[in-house]
Amino acid sequence: MKLRRIVTGHDPSGGARVWKDGQPPRQFSGADKVVATLVWTTDATPFDYLGDEDMGERTLGIAPPAGGTRFSVVEIQPGNAPYMHRTDSIDYVICLQGELEMQLDDGASVRMAAGDVMVQRGTQHAWVNRGTTACRLAVVLIDGTPKR
Repeated sequence: MKLRRIVTGHDPSGGARVWKDGQPPRQFSGADKVVATLVWTTDATPFDYLGDEDMGERTLGIAPPAGGTRFSVVEIQPGNAPYMHRTDSIDYVICLQGELEMQLDDGASVRMAAGDVMVQRGTQHAWVNRGTTACRLAVVLIDGTPKR
């Protein structure tokens, strides 16, 4: 998936500058026809934004770090196989393009289209693209409780 990531920083005198501008360094696929691009992650809140580590270079699973956050862009191709999962997190999901369904473990589902937003509160779910074009989601996961 092609994605441009722009990360700002500070010059030696504290002024604003563009620190990174280009393709994010980490993409992974944990399910059929699904590619996630890690944009940024944090280990804690509040987060020390003056550090020099590119937090998009980390290797993570689906969940955010304990006490932290995970921001990714997920692209789901038509005809993907549903993958039921959950994380102990509050997730903000923004549908950027396309359409898809979120299935819950009780068999219910809800359709999302471009412009829709969802707050996912630690429930079992699977994403399914029954359309003819790719669906792109922006997803922010914030570590939460209770833990399983």
